[in-house]
Amino acid sequence: MTGQFQKSSMYMEHNPGIVENGDFRKNLDDDGRPKRTGTWVTASAHIITAVIGSGVLSLAWAIAQLGWVAGPAVLMAFSFITYFTSTLLADCYRSPDPVHGKRNYTYMDVVRANLGGRKVQLCGLAQYGNLIGVTIGYTITASISMVAVKRSNCFHKHGHHVKCRTSNNPFMIIFACIQILLSQIPNFHKLSWLSIIAAVMSFAYSSIGLGLSVAKVIAGPHARTTLTGATVGIDVSASEKVWKTFQAIGDIAFAYAYSTVLVEIQDTLKSPPAENKAMKRATSIGIATTTVFYVLCGCVGYAAFGNDAPGNFLTGFGFYEPFWLVDLANICIAIHLIGAYQVFCQPIFGFVESQCAKRWPESKFINSEHAVNLPFHGAYCFNSFRLVWRTAYVVMTAVLAMLFPFFNDFLGLLGAASFWPLTVYFPIEMYIARTKMPRFSFTWTWMKILSWACLVISLVSAAAAIQGLATDVKKYKPFQTEQ
Repeated sequence: MTGQFQKSSMYMEHNPGIVENGDFRKNLDDDGRPKRTGTWVTASAHIITAVIGSGVLSLAWAIAQLGWVAGPAVLMAFSFITYFTSTLLADCYRSPDPVHGKRNYTYMDVVRANLGGRKVQLCGLAQYGNLIGVTIGYTITASISMVAVKRSNCFHKHGHHVKCRTSNNPFMIIFACIQILLSQIPNFHKLSWLSIIAAVMSFAYSSIGLGLSVAKVIAGPHARTTLTGATVGIDVSASEKVWKTFQAIGDIAFAYAYSTVLVEIQDTLKSPPAENKAMKRATSIGIATTTVFYVLCGCVGYAAFGNDAPGNFLTGFGFYEPFWLVDLANICIAIHLIGAYQVFCQPIFGFVESQCAKRWPESKFINSEHAVNLPFHGAYCFNSFRLVWRTAYVVMTAVLAMLFPFFNDFLGLLGAASFWPLTVYFPIEMYIARTKMPRFSFTWTWMKILSWACLVISLVSAAAAIQGLATDVKKYKPFQTEQ
């Protein structure tokens, strides 16, 4: 029966008659889709996987640009902003009622239900553009961590003065091959185990980085730190100070953002309890956990390296020894990014596949499922379109990563373009529209001020990202081996 009737959630959405069959009703939710099994625990794992990227280890550099006063203050400010706007967005999963209303499966669906008009297209452009950029960036970052393992062993064997050049491309290919296999997981609901593993890995390498920083601080000599960060005339020029300050603020702001996948994560939750209640609990745990690690890694890392903190003190070789511990941390980074890649690409897969199913509902290539018995797994539903399209997407991201190894710098620009609309503007505007809040009331006014302030931050961060990108393009030599 499994092989004959089991379909993807995409298929069930367009075949509501299936719900009438009593044999299937117990396995379906109120919308005719497969029963959701997620809890606040799995949602917390998804959030931690999405938020704590390898960028946590670059926070020492960000704090070095801002100093002891502004650095932790900016970290705390953006943790609050992200938590607040995420709770607003969680209430929009169902509409018009946040508990019993109609489900919205994607961020675009949420905006369509609450705002409509051209804002839906703007939301889709910001969301999916950012998700594509992140998956390409993760391909690059994971390969850098894999290369760092090889280089770490080279440094240990031949000395720290040896260059130990290694190409990133073979490791990008390995990463892509792994993603091609994982991408055949039918939907987001089946990814909880991968996110839990990835969340554990993020804790592992963050803790290793933190421990190595503490050891460096204790061993001395103490690095030079200041209240205002990198000093003009000593560490940086006046113009560099301005640009790097903007870049640091942008890095911290975008490090917290996970709104691009929040609705998709919430769509994995079972009910009862109400999805918005479980999501708010998961958000509080995820953001609190993230903030603790961010503050510890950023501040202790700055104490260890001072104003000369490297961009990433594990892949950038702020530490050389013990080499095996550095290797372990970089392996954990790579494993974490394998899971994080899936968290960010699954919404893209779901969007394209649902749109194709709506456009060609009679196509067997797009909609037909075929049962295949796999060892130690049982029946697996195979879909030809899913295999071809998802494989093509992973290959595309790997090719772009190899062609443009500085593409990671585009992420700052993509983040600047998506942070304000997705993390701040749309959640606030939808809350105002849902509650029919009077214009110029006290709450309306301070919410608008928050939105405009975050817009300014996005604009200056975008300018800093463009300046940094222009500098990297000038320095880029396409035939030189990447590090």
